[in-house]
Amino acid sequence: MNDLSFFSAFLIGLAGGVHCVGMCGGIVGAFAYAVPKNSNMLPYTLAYNFGRVISYIIAGSVTGWLGYLFAQQINQGIVVLQFVSGVFLFLLGLYIADWWQGLSKIEMVGKHFWKIIRPWSKKLLPFKSPLHALPYGMVWGWLPCGLVYSVLTWSLASGSALQGATIMAGFGLGTLPIMILMATGFDKIQQVIQTPKAKVVMGLLLILFSINQLFHAISGSIQ
Repeated sequence: MNDLSFFSAFLIGLAGGVHCVGMCGGIVGAFAYAVPKNSNMLPYTLAYNFGRVISYIIAGSVTGWLGYLFAQQINQGIVVLQFVSGVFLFLLGLYIADWWQGLSKIEMVGKHFWKIIRPWSKKLLPFKSPLHALPYGMVWGWLPCGLVYSVLTWSLASGSALQGATIMAGFGLGTLPIMILMATGFDKIQQVIQTPKAKVVMGLLLILFSINQLFHAISGSIQ
């Protein structure tokens, strides 16, 4: 992993916004009903989304640590994980571009865990203050998502809890602009980035990231 991991993950979060709109648009709409009437939506939206990012950081640190353990036990373990990460990012590009939807099946893996933790979010409704939206976002950050899972493989390949957390922090922050725009009433953003052309452009960007990742993995294996 290099010093550009955070920035690269941030760009992936931005590119993945087309998926966030499609998957989380309904959640954002329902979120408005949990906010007290006549309240400013922005503080609640920021708290919710930062809670979501915190959950990503926790997941990234855990997967990064697991990657470290794997690398200690397997010869060229990091190279193997980098290759797996590159493959997942490539599949993610196909997924975002609507060229292949097989990645959605991976989301089924997390649904069992999601059924366990989702009821906790209901205990936090309705919001009494923006502070209550923070833990709510931390719960919803574990929503099964092929986009998140794909980036987590990158954290896994980092081979470090700190680096894994950094990657997921960058990714989470990259998803913020579109999520905040949706929640604060910029409905037209959904119409713009959900067009086939926008999806193809974002998908191709992710594929380029994946090729770079695969190149580093292959280069590492022959050294």
